Amino acid sequence: QAQLVESGGGLVQAGGSLRLSCAASGRTISSDAMGWFRQVLGKEREFVASISWSGGTTYYAASVKGRFTISRDNAKNTVYLQMNNLKPEDTAVYYCAVRRLFTTAQGTSVREYDYWGQGTQVTVSS
Repeated sequence: QAQLVESGGGLVQAGGSLRLSCAASGRTISSDAMGWFRQVLGKEREFVASISWSGGTTYYAASVKGRFTISRDNAKNTVYLQMNNLKPEDTAVYYCAVRRLFTTAQGTSVREYDYWGQGTQVTVSS
């Protein structure tokens, strides 16, 4: 069973950047598709980005496309989310997860994922 630990969150001003990391332990994730989601208290967890096992295919939510980049380093068993030009509406707890099902083309459903991390808080001030 994989354990995922997110890090890199923090407080940043609008227009700033953060790089989130998702480090896996317990087993390799090099053959797994992965995803990033975010959640605001009281709201549903929403899809941010997904990446194939090789890193060759990525998908993004419309709200972050062009600003966020998902990537992975399979040698380090780690997935990243580079977030640029951050906006106050990006404020949320960010989670990574291992994709276990392929019921949607882009991996946008939380039901497709397992082994969620504990999340890292991102706060963007205006």
